[in-house]
Amino acid sequence: MTRLRRKLPPLNALRAFEASGRRLSFRAAADDLGVTQGAVAQQVRALEEHLGIALFQRLARGLALTPSGAAYLADVSRAFDTIAESTGQLLVRPDMVTISVTPTVAAKLLIPRLADLHEALPGVDLRTVATEALSDFDRDQVDIAVRLTRMPFPVDQEARLLFRQELVAVASPHLVGGRALPLSIKQLRTLPLLHDAHDQWPAFLQSNGKLPGAMFNQTTLALDAALAGQGVALACRAFVAADLAAGRLVQVTQASAFTQTDFFLVRKRSPPPRKAAEAVWDWCAKRLGHP
Repeated sequence: MTRLRRKLPPLNALRAFEASGRRLSFRAAADDLGVTQGAVAQQVRALEEHLGIALFQRLARGLALTPSGAAYLADVSRAFDTIAESTGQLLVRPDMVTISVTPTVAAKLLIPRLADLHEALPGVDLRTVATEALSDFDRDQVDIAVRLTRMPFPVDQEARLLFRQELVAVASPHLVGGRALPLSIKQLRTLPLLHDAHDQWPAFLQSNGKLPGAMFNQTTLALDAALAGQGVALACRAFVAADLAAGRLVQVTQASAFTQTDFFLVRKRSPPPRKAAEAVWDWCAKRLGHP
């Protein structure tokens, strides 16, 4: 494959040949390509020298393709048509919407509601980018992002509050056992603590020292460990609401804490959002947001 690619003629020469063969005129090809007639003629001559084959007969009133040139033109034109079609499909996908979310938002809020999204917006193809990194709207071609941040936002961005980040301590009922709930802070300290990358336990427990316990780089992993009865996790109430309602997790203390950052739905103000992106924005605001 590499050797075949090395034998490819220069793209500009192929474009000059295709335009000249289609119009049978260097002048007309030059008009199509926005260059001079001499530049087109030079590119075609260079292509013929590269191939070692005459592609045109130069006539007094234009050009005529040689048999080899006619066969080559058919193949080159087909190749350009394929490239143009592929490029069009890549750039014009009005129903593809890309949303950037954290892995925990994806696992706990978005994925469980995808069936609802497909039912509400059957013509939309949602592309989910789950990452802890801050996605760039232009570089990463992101339409919508869910971000843990605070006001104010840059003037070129529109933001809508999805939900406050209220931290609650949760554990499996099997871990709590026969202990009466809610636990006191002193009782909570006797249970294994599960830490994530945000490490909110010291502030939650008003502790200056390092607290022992298993460490995870994502909140969703700490919650999986809590569901498995491995310890107590500290997470945003929105992420555990379904598990609390189903009894898979219990809130072990009455205390909760609001942080200085909350979850926002964010997008660029311009260009105006496509119809599909606007529909997903509205759906996210209704289905992912909490009072």
